[in-house]
Amino acid sequence: MAKLTFRTDNCKGCGLCVDVCPKKVLQLAPDKINKRGHHPVEAARPDDCIGCGSCAIMCPDFIIKVER
Repeated sequence: MAKLTFRTDNCKGCGLCVDVCPKKVLQLAPDKINKRGHHPVEAARPDDCIGCGSCAIMCPDFIIKVER
C-alpha cells in the first residue's frame, strides 16, 4: 500500500488529481476550506491507492507526495 501526503494549504482545488486517479482514491474535501479559500484534496479511500503517482504528476502545485 502506498502512503499519500498532501500540502493542503497550497491546494487550489482544481481537481486534476481527482480526475486522473485510476482507483478513485482522491476527492476534494467537502467539509474543509484551506487558507486559500478552496476545498483541498484528501484521500477518501487511501487503502485503494496503488502508488502509481499519477496524481502527483498531474498536480500543478506539487502538493502531493506518493511513497511506496
